[in-house]
Amino acid sequence: MIAIYARQSVDKKDSLSIDGQIELCRKECSEEPEVFADRGYSGKNTDRPAFQKMMKAVKRGEVDKIIVYRLDRISRSITDFGAVWDMLKEHGTEFVSVNEKFDTSTPVGRAMVYIIMVFAQLERETIAERIKDNYYQRAKRGVYPGGPAPFGFSVKRTVLGGKAASVLVPNEHIKTVEEIFERYAYSGVSLGSIAALLVKQGITGIGRKTWDNVSISRILHNPVYVKADADVYYFYREKGLVLFNEIDDFTGKKALFIWGRRDRGANKYANLDEQLIALTAHDGIIDSRTFLACQRKLDSNRQLKRTGCGKYTWLSGLVKCDQCGYSLRVIHTRGYLYFYCSGKSNLHLCDAKHTESVREVENEAAAQIQAELDRLADAPEKDEPVDSHNAEKIEVAKIDGQIENLIDRLEESNEITMRYMNQRIAALDSRRSELLNLINTVSNRPRPSVPDVPFAELDFDAKKAIAHMLVSRVEAGPEHVKVIFK
Repeated sequence: MIAIYARQSVDKKDSLSIDGQIELCRKECSEEPEVFADRGYSGKNTDRPAFQKMMKAVKRGEVDKIIVYRLDRISRSITDFGAVWDMLKEHGTEFVSVNEKFDTSTPVGRAMVYIIMVFAQLERETIAERIKDNYYQRAKRGVYPGGPAPFGFSVKRTVLGGKAASVLVPNEHIKTVEEIFERYAYSGVSLGSIAALLVKQGITGIGRKTWDNVSISRILHNPVYVKADADVYYFYREKGLVLFNEIDDFTGKKALFIWGRRDRGANKYANLDEQLIALTAHDGIIDSRTFLACQRKLDSNRQLKRTGCGKYTWLSGLVKCDQCGYSLRVIHTRGYLYFYCSGKSNLHLCDAKHTESVREVENEAAAQIQAELDRLADAPEKDEPVDSHNAEKIEVAKIDGQIENLIDRLEESNEITMRYMNQRIAALDSRRSELLNLINTVSNRPRPSVPDVPFAELDFDAKKAIAHMLVSRVEAGPEHVKVIFK
């Protein structure tokens, strides 16, 4: 049989429709053809239902000739097309392209296929390189990558470096953003609690009328709000991002954009490998201390969820046997939850008889945690330091780089050069120690979260977050419960 194959990824005015392709291909047919059409599929690969159905017919020896309107209807990849063509030759199937005017039943037609595919590949690679260059130039200027503006910002057209550009400017919702960061970092509340509060206040988000954990998490993860300083630089470097700007540029004024491709539906901020981060043209809103406190809390919560624990108690992973020190697990007996010792049941190392219920341990632990929160709330809070030693942190990063370079060059040095290099390394290390001592005189650790409401009234997730933030372990036994704080 003769097969006609047609494909169109999207309907465009300048793109020939499926029906139009089929009509042109029919003019090349000497008999009634079998039509295979893929509507809405890209040519980046050959994973298309109609195409695969046609190729199965080829393998069965049922197809004498395949006719397409244009060569790239089969594939945009020279590798993929080469594999298809090899299969066609193996099964004696001819190939005709209407637009390129060739027929693979002739030597000239076969040569034309190779030539056209090579030039098509060259053109695509040239376009991709041009897009990549433009991509980096936009990152260098700090312009907005595009799409809907993040919550709290609006897109404004302006001129940067003599060129038109889109930048972000704060709007009336930026105060809500500040409240979200402050509450999550310092009030001990969960993502769900913040979402519920915004819904109660009647505040609408972007593209939806309600809020949930995901929408709050996206805001908290987004560096478009942070005043990026050296601490933020180190944070993203450790995450594995490609940092477009040097650390000298992280002065605590501008915010950050994350540039990079992602699969549809993928979490943009969960896996940051091979993403690029660049300073923005607009100023940041959230200080780095608050922003990083939120990132640590988000990371901590994600680790807790990965364990699969915490279904029955917000103390999951913290409760230990007061006799052997091994973890206490939860069991369900006659409608009640109790703790049992893993050291006894699994390892046979303990003879303690645990009769305490999960609720009893939680109540006693909650009382001790509340007392610790009251103590923290009553303790005088140090004034926020005027100088966070950002300049010193930048200098430390530069010294680290200089020391690494010198160490790399030591192997190629002679004895005399090596002696001077070692002296230089020692001097740099001494300066580094001085800077670190100066930096450490100011504590940049966030204040432990002190909730606005009594601990007992918090929801499950909030209790769990605070417990894992403040508590090292909970020693439990038949006679007592003791909370050991960090």
